[in-house]
Amino acid sequence: MNKKRVLIGMSGGVDSSVAAYILKEQRYEVIGVTMQIWPDLPGQVREKEGGCCSLSAVDDARRVANHIGIPFYVMNFKEVFQDKVIDYFIDEYVKGRTPNPCIACNRHIKFDRFLKKALELDAFYVATGHYAHIIYDNQKQRYLLKKSAAVGKDQTYALYSMTQYQLEHTLFPLGQYTKDQVRDIAKKIGLTVANKPDSQEICFVDDNDYGKFIEQQLDREIKPGNFVDTQGNVLGQHKGIIHYTIGQRKGLGIALGKPMYVVAIDVDNNTVVLGEHHEVFSNQMIVEQINLISLSSLTEPRRVKVKIRYTAPEAPAILYPIEDNKIRVVFDEPQRAITPGQAAVFYEDDYVLGGGIIECSLNSN
Repeated sequence: MNKKRVLIGMSGGVDSSVAAYILKEQRYEVIGVTMQIWPDLPGQVREKEGGCCSLSAVDDARRVANHIGIPFYVMNFKEVFQDKVIDYFIDEYVKGRTPNPCIACNRHIKFDRFLKKALELDAFYVATGHYAHIIYDNQKQRYLLKKSAAVGKDQTYALYSMTQYQLEHTLFPLGQYTKDQVRDIAKKIGLTVANKPDSQEICFVDDNDYGKFIEQQLDREIKPGNFVDTQGNVLGQHKGIIHYTIGQRKGLGIALGKPMYVVAIDVDNNTVVLGEHHEVFSNQMIVEQINLISLSSLTEPRRVKVKIRYTAPEAPAILYPIEDNKIRVVFDEPQRAITPGQAAVFYEDDYVLGGGIIECSLNSN
């Protein structure tokens, strides 16, 4: 494989555009690629501004590639995206869980199928505009994933599932830059996307209405059921479990004279359990589908800091290995809205130890 050839995923945004420019400046043979992942969805979804999946993003990426002087291609990943991201997203919500489709996309598309395509084209690397560092530790003889210089933009949480092989074949050119520095570079070299807003919403869901999207994809109505309190008393009727997530207070469609929150979703009984604010907190959880980065296995308890969602602060905790590639996490302080289906990522200082998917929350007696 050609160690100077790299395929970079270009979304049409400022981050991947500047990443491509930096790689070229570093004398890599850079090939720009937009991954065509949009399935047969409504036109407004494919075209919405700022979306990494929009058709307009292809035009932006092509213009950037032409501007910085690199070849550009569009590659079709529609089928695997439907299978590994969209179908997974729908299935998780139907199971009463709250998935993170961006993490699924990273795991199955960007650093799996896209990497395989790069290797077929004799490229040694893939690259993206993620804010993160990859470092090789000679003592551990492992690749490590380190937080980026852009504290507020660090994206290591969404990259915890990367394998040693994937880390070896991946470049993150923006790891040492802040977002402001990236935009300044884009302006300096005359990129039209320099001030393009970041994509915030899930690219394949129109108007951020998950429930509507899921019902359309399933082509069937989701059955309503009962709201119940933590003692099992019926409080009213919900419109279908896919419309709710742990910790939710707004949009419940029920007035009970005091703030109430979703504390659990019971798929078997088609009920949504509501409770008061203190009932949303848990001090333990089980994490499954574990992937470790900075060590090969966890054989004894280990003190770390844990993020239970992308926007959550890191919380001190102890990891306890259990059977079936699972870990029991015991927090120093109870955490709000530990949500099945979301990722839990373990940190040691600025490095990602590993992570997994939250199976359930627990409370010690």
